[in-house]
Amino acid sequence: NIYNSRQDMGGAAAKDIIETIMMLLNKKSEINIVFAAAPSQNDVLKSLCESSFVLWDRINAFHMDEYIGLPEKTKQSFGNFLDEHIFKIVNFKSVNYINHFTQDPETECVRYSELLKNYHPDIVVMGIGENGHIAFNDPPVADFRDKKIVKIVKLDDICRNQQVNDGCFKNIDQVPTHAITLTVPALMSAEYVFCIVPCTSKAKAVKETLYGSIDEHCPASVLRIKENAKLYLDEKSSALL
Repeated sequence: NIYNSRQDMGGAAAKDIIETIMMLLNKKSEINIVFAAAPSQNDVLKSLCESSFVLWDRINAFHMDEYIGLPEKTKQSFGNFLDEHIFKIVNFKSVNYINHFTQDPETECVRYSELLKNYHPDIVVMGIGENGHIAFNDPPVADFRDKKIVKIVKLDDICRNQQVNDGCFKNIDQVPTHAITLTVPALMSAEYVFCIVPCTSKAKAVKETLYGSIDEHCPASVLRIKENAKLYLDEKSSALL
């Protein structure tokens, strides 16, 4: 789906997500949604928060990745980003954070994995990175057959530079080198995946996602074999198609 502006793109994606939420809540008493945290998601998150139709108190919220080693209150934390853009705006039944200031990341991966086993994701709302990553599954660490649900990863330089390009950090030296992420199979296990990708900086990754080989060189290429996956682009991110 290609739109004339990122605002139109975000609004259209939110409309489809809301329709899916309502459909699922007609079948279940509660559902589970995993959200990406990035400036690329601002438009869809804003539109979701403005909806008066969503029964947020029947939805458990999760996020898909988090840096390791940031101070507890830092604005760059993905949990804090999502607090500002949705988690503390609407009244979720529960909000489940990855602990970014944990002293034991491996134990945190196990804890969050167990949460996701008990609250299996129904919907994932995500983006695509400049290197084709989904969550923090960069090409060097992505594994379409990963046996883990949540794992620790080393971030590659393209991914870390993107955080600077997005205005989240002043320079690459400030960007953490490691993170906790949901794996590719964990993300793709959701029944519905909505992928929202604006901006010129993502155009190469979008082209490779749609036309390149389906493998870990571009982790987002896995979307082509995922049922119920929808991709939302603006004129800039679709410029190379």
